[in-house]
Amino acid sequence: MNDDRRGTPPAARPGPGEASVPQGLVSAVVDLVNTGPVLLGAYTIAELTAVDAIVDFLEARPSDDELAEAVRSLAARELLLAGSSGEEVQVRGDLGIAVAFQQRARKVLDARTTGTAPGEPWRILLLPQPEKICLMVRIDALGVHQIGLYKLDEALRTLTEWLPRGPSADGDRPVDADAVLSGSERSALVTVTEYTAVGSAETAGASTDLILARNEGRLHVLSRDPGQRERLVAAPESDRDGVRDRLAGLLAA
Repeated sequence: MNDDRRGTPPAARPGPGEASVPQGLVSAVVDLVNTGPVLLGAYTIAELTAVDAIVDFLEARPSDDELAEAVRSLAARELLLAGSSGEEVQVRGDLGIAVAFQQRARKVLDARTTGTAPGEPWRILLLPQPEKICLMVRIDALGVHQIGLYKLDEALRTLTEWLPRGPSADGDRPVDADAVLSGSERSALVTVTEYTAVGSAETAGASTDLILARNEGRLHVLSRDPGQRERLVAAPESDRDGVRDRLAGLLAA
């Protein structure tokens, strides 16, 4: 991908901070994803921040020293080149593809879990695209971000298998959310947030939380009380009983 705007037709020129995407790149990548996952590599949060490849409200900003080192690392690998002016850069290779698809997304699913094993991610992000594919970011304990593009159904299946699982808890009984979470073998917070973007700056909008907790072998599904947001209650019963269907419903809402 190229942030350098030389040769871009006037009608297609991006605004300040926006990426100029080569014609045909998105459709070509979408076609490729439909044949199988497209892995885009692993990067640190500083490297992603240096090229605006993350949504602004998801992470604390790295220090200036960390960003400077990230720029040097990307330049040494020829993933980041100077553009035609001091305000433009070229982001190349798989990282450029990640930037392009991140900027197209307008919703993010952010899942964080406890009780993970060594080598397992503790956090997964899904950024769905209009073509029913999804940018997936797996984040491990060292802060390494593994990025890939997947069909949306495959991404949801992978996420569901990673989240706490088990037979559903009895929904007719009162739930002590604090006791369920404190005694859980594995729990997860899933937040779906809509956002708008001006250039590379994103602004968070409405969000919805879903909490999953496996306690004594049973899976509890909790949500925030609409009238008292800090209070957790059993999630309403719906025709989407499975976790995967609930996640798909949140993304489709």
